[in-house]
Amino acid sequence: MNSTKEIKISTADPSAIGLFGLAIVTFVASTQKLGWTEGVSLVIPWAIFLGGIAQFYASVLDSKHNNTFGTTAFGAYGLFWMGVGMTWFIQAGVFGEALQASVDTHQLGVVYLGYLIFTLFMTIGAAETNKVLFAIFVMIDFLFVGLALSSFGIMEHGMHLLAAYSEFIIALLSFYGAGANVLNKHFGFNFLPLGRPFGIFKKEAFEKKSNDVKAH
Repeated sequence: MNSTKEIKISTADPSAIGLFGLAIVTFVASTQKLGWTEGVSLVIPWAIFLGGIAQFYASVLDSKHNNTFGTTAFGAYGLFWMGVGMTWFIQAGVFGEALQASVDTHQLGVVYLGYLIFTLFMTIGAAETNKVLFAIFVMIDFLFVGLALSSFGIMEHGMHLLAAYSEFIIALLSFYGAGANVLNKHFGFNFLPLGRPFGIFKKEAFEKKSNDVKAH
C-alpha cells in the first residue's frame, strides 16, 4: 500500500526586506532627482542590489506563500530597478559609444507609461492589503506619471519635481512599512499600525452592492 506524506516548509514573510529594498533605492535616487546629490554612479549599486535583487528575492519567497499580489509586485519592481541600473550603464557608455549614441529617452517614457498602467491596478489590490501599502502605491502612480511625462518632454521641469518628491515620499513610507512588518511579526502584535484594508473591493462589498441594486 502506497502512502503519501505532505511536508510543509515554512518561510518568513518577505514584505519587510522587499520594502526595505524599495526604501533604500528610492531614498538615494530621490536625492539625485532633487539635486541634493549628483550623478547616478553611486545610485547604481543600490538600484541593482536593493531595488532589484532584494525585491526579487522577496518575490520568490512570496510565491512560496502563494501570495500572487506580493509575488507580482516585488518581482515587477525588482526587475524594474535592474532595468534602470542597466539603462544608466548604457547612458554612461559602459557598453560602448554606439549604444550610448542611439539612446532615445522616449522609449523610457513608454516603459514608465506601461509601469503606470501596471501600478494603477496594483493600487486597487493594495487598498485591500493595508493603508500604508496603499499610500506607497499611490505615490508610485505619481512617480510614473512624472517619469513618463518628463521623458516625453511634457512639462519637463514640473514632472521631474513630481517624480522626485513622490520618490522621496515612497522611501519614507517604505521605511515605515518595513519597520512595521519586522516589529509586528517580532513582537506578535501591532506594534506599528499599518492601517486596515479599506474593504471597498472585497467580495462581500460587491455582493452587498449587487443585492442592494436588486432590491431596488
